[in-house]
Amino acid sequence: MKAPAHFPPWLRKSRNPAGASALTASVLRAGNLSTVCEEARCPNRAGCWASGTATFLVLGRRCTRQCRFCAVEGGSPGSPDPTEPVRLAAAAAAMRLAHVVVTMVTRDDLPDGGAAHVAACVRAVRESLPDAGIEALVSDFGGDTGALMAVLESGPDVLAHNLETVERLSPVMRPKASYARSLGMLRYAASAGAAVPKSGLMAGLGEEPAELDRSMADLAVAGVRLLTVGQYLSPAPGRAPVARFLEPDEFAAIAERARLLGFAHVTASPFTRSSLGAREAFEAAAGGRRKDTVASS
Repeated sequence: MKAPAHFPPWLRKSRNPAGASALTASVLRAGNLSTVCEEARCPNRAGCWASGTATFLVLGRRCTRQCRFCAVEGGSPGSPDPTEPVRLAAAAAAMRLAHVVVTMVTRDDLPDGGAAHVAACVRAVRESLPDAGIEALVSDFGGDTGALMAVLESGPDVLAHNLETVERLSPVMRPKASYARSLGMLRYAASAGAAVPKSGLMAGLGEEPAELDRSMADLAVAGVRLLTVGQYLSPAPGRAPVARFLEPDEFAAIAERARLLGFAHVTASPFTRSSLGAREAFEAAAGGRRKDTVASS
């Protein structure tokens, strides 16, 4: 299928004022921290940073896998930095976040896939911001449920792992991952009952509507409570091209079909990304049990 030549008008964003995100940027730079906002070239970065929010990326800037849709570079990430959890927690406190998202590069080179490090980050944030919601967006840990449990036991409010695409396209787009393994890890997280399970899908990679519906149903059956569906945008030359741009009303229809499957909260739009609106999604699913005592994210 030939890739579309130009972005449609609904995918064109106005620029934020030049200095709008300067404070967020300065806090991140001072802590020598990475964000998925930058590494994955998220189109929502300017708006999120302007409002003082960011999704922290831990365990390095390189990933041991190279999925065809992702901008994060592959290669050897290096040893985990034991100071990163403390630096991350300090930055989150300085930014006065109400909901903190901690995500990671995949670390197939580590015995536990980096689970202990992610858990340390969650605990550090909880100590620094006891009233904040915390979301851990993790890899599949190679199917190691013990590693997943280590993260769950650190106390995140939300445990997220993205299925990314439909079963037919998964071997092509995620050659080192597995559709069934991802579902299995989400099912395990749901059965543990320690955190709200969350997942995300991309549209526009070449999937058929019925395939997308099947994946949403698979996630619902696995026990996932929070779902995001957004438009895939090719992040760099050499990555998978966009097969199709879905119109906003198509995303509205996807959201409605997903709600009928029983998800507690669904976000589906051209600009939806897994961490956009994370706080609102968690509060919708959990009844807002976190106290709103710090600045809104």
